[in-house]
Amino acid sequence: MPLDRSAGLIDTARALAAGEVTSRALVERALARIEATQDTLNAFRIVRTEAALAEADAADRELAAGLRRPLLGVPVAVKDDMDVAGEPTAFGCAGTHPAVAEDGEAVRRLRAAGAVIVGKTNTCELGQWPFTEGPAFGATRNPWHTGHTPGGSSGGSAAAVAAGLVPAALGSDGAGSVRIPASWTHLVGVKPQRGRVSTWPRGESFQGITVNGTLARTVADAALLLDAASGNHPRDPHCPPAVDALAAVGRDPGRLRIALALKPPFTAVPARLLPEVRDRVVGLAGTLAGLGHTVEEAHPPYGQIGLTFVPRATAGIAEWVADAPFPALLDRRTRDAARLGRLL
Repeated sequence: MPLDRSAGLIDTARALAAGEVTSRALVERALARIEATQDTLNAFRIVRTEAALAEADAADRELAAGLRRPLLGVPVAVKDDMDVAGEPTAFGCAGTHPAVAEDGEAVRRLRAAGAVIVGKTNTCELGQWPFTEGPAFGATRNPWHTGHTPGGSSGGSAAAVAAGLVPAALGSDGAGSVRIPASWTHLVGVKPQRGRVSTWPRGESFQGITVNGTLARTVADAALLLDAASGNHPRDPHCPPAVDALAAVGRDPGRLRIALALKPPFTAVPARLLPEVRDRVVGLAGTLAGLGHTVEEAHPPYGQIGLTFVPRATAGIAEWVADAPFPALLDRRTRDAARLGRLL
């Protein structure tokens, strides 16, 4: 029975290990889907056609020899703020960027797990916005409704997974850049703590705000990708103890005490909770209570989040702008944010 296009990470890895499908066949199918949807979804900035096929052939040789790794032969994608050897890291910016010499640590660990990197996904300029579009590559669209955005800034990764182009992908998240597109495309998005998935060669990405995380169609798939990508470079400033996320997926959490907080924290601008959003959140709270958990309305002491977030975020933008090969091509808003970051 052929592997369905909606098969997730776990099912794909199992089928490869069982010899039911080859990595070459899966990668060819992924590349064909990417090509067929690029004009409508525009999920990818870079497609590694020749390199991915060569990596798939190498994976098939390992599989035939009886070797097994967690993601051996599975096609995945990564966001275009992550270094992939031989490819540029444009991070949504315009211009012809130079190729990098080495994989970033998260990509290196995916390769060590056997994954085939089919391409790098679109992201807005320096990951600043909750949508994925820009002058460098156009607009990435939501597979569920191509008149809508998949969110951002990891919108390309989300669109690729939601459309079944790849079973899972890496994104990055500072203020929702994995979680926003996950919620807007019906995916599972995980923002782990700092150091769980290395951001090396940028040890403190955006002053420690931004981390790498996973996008997948199920909790188990997101956990498997998290386990595969987790780990640290020797010079990482944050090295949390190892966890087995996949083993935790099937574990009974017991009765949880859950806070229902309906008042948004203070940020740089006032925020109001839309009635339809409130209804959905309250409905979810009722479902959790029906499952036996304790749900209590609470008012967490968020503090003045915006007053601490804005300086760190804009300083992080200033650091990226300082390394940009074509600063004149950057969006005016990006240059303004960088000036603010240098000031603060």
